[in-house]
Amino acid sequence: MPFAVILALLYFFLLREPPEATSLDELTTPPIEQEPPPETETAVNTSVMIDVKGAVKNAGLYELPSGSRINDAIQAAGGFLPEADSRSINLAVIVLDESAVYVPTQGEEILASVTATAGGSAESGLINVNSADEEELTELPGIGPAKAAAIVAHRTENGPFEAIEQLMDVTGIGEKSFEQLKELVSIK
Repeated sequence: MPFAVILALLYFFLLREPPEATSLDELTTPPIEQEPPPETETAVNTSVMIDVKGAVKNAGLYELPSGSRINDAIQAAGGFLPEADSRSINLAVIVLDESAVYVPTQGEEILASVTATAGGSAESGLINVNSADEEELTELPGIGPAKAAAIVAHRTENGPFEAIEQLMDVTGIGEKSFEQLKELVSIK
């Protein structure tokens, strides 16, 4: 019996065919393709809310794409009424979030469209940043409650503004915001 075991072992090791050669490429596993992670959306404001008032067909609050112009806001409100004074409005101005557009009627003094309040100046139609409260300041384009509070806080801490350019010293108001405001404010 031991002789039969020895013959079987010899056959197994010496007489059998060697296994087929395997290349290194066949031994490595192919890479598993993974799907890229989903792109996370950043909170970019792609639209603005604007209040359109006065001599337009459908006054109200409108959501427009960011970068829209006053002309786009008026078109969203159905266009001008026949009695609208369209010449008194710069249709090319880019609207800012939380701003308002007022379209006067022909013959209406634009000054009459601005309510004379403690902060406003009935003579000029401008908002006096040295006396306006937060609510009045939010009537300005691009000035929401936070920026209005910052203007009042800056005025309280540093005294009245001596030049309208000092608005750029207020946190949150840069050159771009100032460009929208400079024709609408006074320091009287």
